[in-house]
Amino acid sequence: MNLDLPKMLDIIEVMENYVIKIRPPEKIRHKLDINYKIEGQNVILFEIRPMFKHPELTTESAYAKATYLKNKNKWNIYWMRSNLKWESYDPCPQVGTLREYVELVEEDAMHCFKG
Repeated sequence: MNLDLPKMLDIIEVMENYVIKIRPPEKIRHKLDINYKIEGQNVILFEIRPMFKHPELTTESAYAKATYLKNKNKWNIYWMRSNLKWESYDPCPQVGTLREYVELVEEDAMHCFKG
């Protein structure tokens, strides 16, 4: 199920403003950049870096995910473990808004999202 247009516009506004705030300086973005993507009910934050053995290619590494629960009007929050599996963010597994999601990721009190 996809998100409705008003919800999608809210997501884009929140995420674009957040990513603009946290992206590295333009002069190093070829070595490290941050972006987000919307996949179904999920909003995923990820890093973009050159591949180690093939620096002309890039790789994306997801580190935070929010999944929208339409029936509850809530967002479940997840972080990416080193085994590449999503795990619920136990200090605060659910929030009411996407703004709360990006605030949790930015605070990163448990050092789960950015290490």
